Amino acid sequence: MDFKLSALALSAVLMSGCSSIVSDSKYNVAISSEPSEATFILKNKAGFTIHSGRTPSSISLDASSGFFQGETYTLIINKKGYEEKIVEIDSSIDGWYFGNLIFGSLIGFLIVDPATGAMFKLPEHSNSSLKLKTEEAKEDSLTITFIDDIPESQRASLIRIN
Repeated sequence: MDFKLSALALSAVLMSGCSSIVSDSKYNVAISSEPSEATFILKNKAGFTIHSGRTPSSISLDASSGFFQGETYTLIINKKGYEEKIVEIDSSIDGWYFGNLIFGSLIGFLIVDPATGAMFKLPEHSNSSLKLKTEEAKEDSLTITFIDDIPESQRASLIRIN
C-alpha cells in the first residue's frame, strides 16, 4: 500500500508544473509616479484598456496572454503640467519554470505551466518620474529684450524698426 501511495504522489508531482506549484499566473503590480496623483490608463497587448485610475495604485494582472505567450502592458500616465509618460510592463520567464527540467516533469514544461500562465512573471512595481512641460515658443510671438542682453555676434543681424 505504501508503494502505491508513493507512486501516486510521485506521479502527481511529475504531472504538474513546477511554476504552477510554486508561482502564480496573476501578480499584484504597484503603479506609482513622481509626482503622485497622476491619472493612468493600462492597456494589454491587444490594445484593450483593462484598467484606469490614479497613482499610487495596485492592480492584479495576468502574466500570460495565452499558451506560451507572455503579456505586455502599456501604461500611459498623465498629469496636468507634465509630459505624458508611456511605460511598458513586460512579463518574463519565471525561474521556477525550469524546475520542470530538473524534476523531470516534461508535461509541466510543455503543457501545464504554459497553459496556466505560471511560466511567466511580472515585476512587482512600475514607478515613473514625470517631467515638467516646457513652454513652447509660439510662431507668432514677440519677445522684447534689451540690446545689452543680445550677444555681440548676433547684433549684426538685427533689423532696426523706426
